[in-house]
Order: sequence, then C-alpha cells, then structure tokens
Amino acid sequence: MKFLAELQAGESLPSIQLNPVNRLDLINYSEASSDFNPIHTVDEEAEKAGLPGIIAHGMWTMGNLAKLFTPYYEEGFIQDYAIRFKGMVFLGDTVTLKATVVEKREQEVKFTVEAVNQNGKNVLKGHVIFSL
Repeated sequence: MKFLAELQAGESLPSIQLNPVNRLDLINYSEASSDFNPIHTVDEEAEKAGLPGIIAHGMWTMGNLAKLFTPYYEEGFIQDYAIRFKGMVFLGDTVTLKATVVEKREQEVKFTVEAVNQNGKNVLKGHVIFSL
C-alpha cells in the first residue's frame, strides 16, 4: 500500500465493494442517524411513495466513502468534501466505492470519488480533499 503523499494524479486508491445492501443495514443506520423515514425500511411505505422498493439513505452511501480513506488516517484527515447523489441504492444492490487523485499539492491531495452499483451506474459522485 502506497502512502497518499506518494500518489500522483490519475492514480486510484484500492476500490472497496460493499456487501449487498440489506434491511438490517438500513434499520441500523436509521437508529444511528435518527432518520426514521419509512421509505428506508418498510416496503409498503416505499411503494406508497412511488418507489419500486426500499432505498438506502443517501447519507449511508456517502458515509461509507470514508472507508476508502480509513487506512490513511495516520497521514492526515479529510479536510473537505462535496457530494452529489446521482441515483438510488436499493436492497440487494452491491456498491463499489472508488477514489482517484485529480490534483496533488504539498499538503493536500484532491480526489474524485464515486459510488457505482452492480450495473455500473453512478449513484454518487463528488470530491474529497485529504490534508496531509
């Protein structure tokens, strides 16, 4: 594993494939976040809202992005981030997290980040600035 300070523009962190999303993940996230919107946990409520099924919390997906940077916290910290939600994550979806260096300065590394479902569709895109 390379140190973040050694990475150059165009290089990527090892991607992370999450386990398929399951109902218990979303129930636990609801508890942790105090977001009890039933479209995230109750089939009938999601359908009443016009959805084809339960969807994961967008913030659940975004929060998982931090896993990409966990091995590097001895080198620094996430200084800033900006995220756009591009699609929904459903029960059973397998999400892959990715980060690629787009710019490197003396004390920070800027990454593009994305979360992609099993069909190759971006469900989240953005950037992270990691301060060294």
